[in-house]
Amino acid sequence: MTVTIERVTDPAECMAIRYEVFVGEQNVPLDLERDELDATAIHLLARDGDQPVGAARIVIKGDTGKIGRVCVLKRARGTGLGAALIHEALTILRDTPGVSRAALGAQIDALGFYEKLGFTAYGDVFDDAGIDHRMMELRFDT
Repeated sequence: MTVTIERVTDPAECMAIRYEVFVGEQNVPLDLERDELDATAIHLLARDGDQPVGAARIVIKGDTGKIGRVCVLKRARGTGLGAALIHEALTILRDTPGVSRAALGAQIDALGFYEKLGFTAYGDVFDDAGIDHRMMELRFDT
């Protein structure tokens, strides 16, 4: 697998991957998967060669960059691609003036994955589109 991750201005391929993973596999209603933040978010697209295989988005508000909609197609899971998407998002956030913290809402089953990447869980479990989540954060050294 030869993967590249790029920031894209047209998120159409990201949306297609998100649809397949969140709507198709996890039964998230489309009106909850898509929102107004997509218009201003930073979209990351992972490709294996010329094939789109993963996506994520970043929404910056104040000193926090929220990483979300992280997804990898079934055929590319278990390859380290999810971690690579998070590392790329963190690089972008660290390079963004004024941002001192990354946050995300992690599905409960993925808490260990994000903890290995340096995130710490906080707050109570909450429901997002019928799936239990917990907030996580990673603070950047200042």
